[in-house]
Amino acid sequence: MKNLSRCASPKPWLTALLAAGTLAPALAQTTETGAAQNPVVKGDTAKVAAYTPPTKVPFDGMDLSWVNGQNRQQNFPLQFKDASGETVVTATAFLDGYYNYNFARPLDNTQTISAVTGRANEFSLALASIGIESNYKNIIGRLWLQTGSMLNVVQETDASVLRGRNTGTTIGASGLNTNTGITTNNLKYIREAAAGYHFNVAYGLNLELGIFMSYIGLESYVTQENWSYQRSLVCDFTPFYFQGARAQFYPSKKFKTELWLMNGWQTYNTFNNRPAIGNSNYYRPNENLQLVANFYYGNDSRPGTDSLASGRASQPNVQRFHHDNSIVARYYHKDKKGPLRGITQAAFSLNTHYGFQNGDGVALKDNYMVGSSLANRLWFAKNKVALTTRIGFVQNPSRYLSFNPAVPGGDGTNAFTRTDAKSLRAKEGTVTLDFMPSDYFTFRVEYLHRSANVPYFAGPGGTTSPSGYADQVIPRSYQPDLRDTEDRLIFAVNFRL
Repeated sequence: MKNLSRCASPKPWLTALLAAGTLAPALAQTTETGAAQNPVVKGDTAKVAAYTPPTKVPFDGMDLSWVNGQNRQQNFPLQFKDASGETVVTATAFLDGYYNYNFARPLDNTQTISAVTGRANEFSLALASIGIESNYKNIIGRLWLQTGSMLNVVQETDASVLRGRNTGTTIGASGLNTNTGITTNNLKYIREAAAGYHFNVAYGLNLELGIFMSYIGLESYVTQENWSYQRSLVCDFTPFYFQGARAQFYPSKKFKTELWLMNGWQTYNTFNNRPAIGNSNYYRPNENLQLVANFYYGNDSRPGTDSLASGRASQPNVQRFHHDNSIVARYYHKDKKGPLRGITQAAFSLNTHYGFQNGDGVALKDNYMVGSSLANRLWFAKNKVALTTRIGFVQNPSRYLSFNPAVPGGDGTNAFTRTDAKSLRAKEGTVTLDFMPSDYFTFRVEYLHRSANVPYFAGPGGTTSPSGYADQVIPRSYQPDLRDTEDRLIFAVNFRL
């Protein structure tokens, strides 16, 4: 099983900061509020001073609602303000459900190789989330809770919970380190939780600590923010969350840089004794172009379960590096003040990844990941209908980031594990049609085709057991049914306030 990740992309915490200028400034994590400096004007009778918008807001006046991986909302109805008009807290609610039709019709209704759709040929709730956030008077606070089937294929794959005890988790039904049935019982219900402080330096400096959506990759953990429902292969192979601390600095109106210190690659805890470090950079010269470069460096390897080494000597010295960059450009759009007939906007995104592992017993030439995803989107009917086409590929020799598509068969192997581990190449193509009657609702229809050079996708016989049930004893003769292609049709609905 891969050490899953979010590609989480520009992530949900950017939503408030990067939305159009109509967004309440109190949500911008870089604001210098006049109300914070002089909240009350005293005279014969105490009167509350009107809230003064900040003078330095990064990306101010830019409409970024079209960007792949960003929230398209222009207004946030669940805002609560103080007497001066400054936003104290903003509440959020999100619900995403789908019906994923896999043409193979797997016996166990299990969808493989996806961090969005964990089930096939049945209705499923992918994600339900509620939360609050505040940037009131320079204090940064955020708590978003979540549940849904996405947690089964993202948070519950975190094997760092096996290291030691008191990890805030339960491992296996008995609570023992059995290396089976890993469940992150409490932390998985936290989508994001952070506390920090905003300093009025340049266009803003934020220092925060907590659980965050990942900065790596273009596409978001929240599917409503992406141009396609099923995230790209390069996104699904990379992190969706981190636990640690970050510093966000906005030296100018058009540029942001972040420094990260994390426990590891999509982990609540650490695999080794050194934290991971990261860097993220956003440059937007205007509202029609976004350039991003992200970096990660850490040690995310653990000793084998059969290792006899003890102490520090048991921990492999294997370094992991990962880089992704993206270009998102809007090459056509009509003035919103004019007639919005026909094609109203057109844009493309290109997200490219390269990473590797190197160290004890691990050679870089056999342990790397490279891939890319290219998407093009057209908007119609006053931006209420959109059509996205996307192609992509990923190559991951040694498979250190890939999904394991099936349980072992009766002989301890399956068609995937019997192939050469130095070879994994996969390709994809998607077509997505979105209907968006408002900023708060999306209905999607998506067709997806994927192929690989090895058996990697679920076939009609399923990937769990002869009957499809996980509690069935696996007979010696059983082999999961894996194929080298898949075709799916996805219907999805979401709302967001």
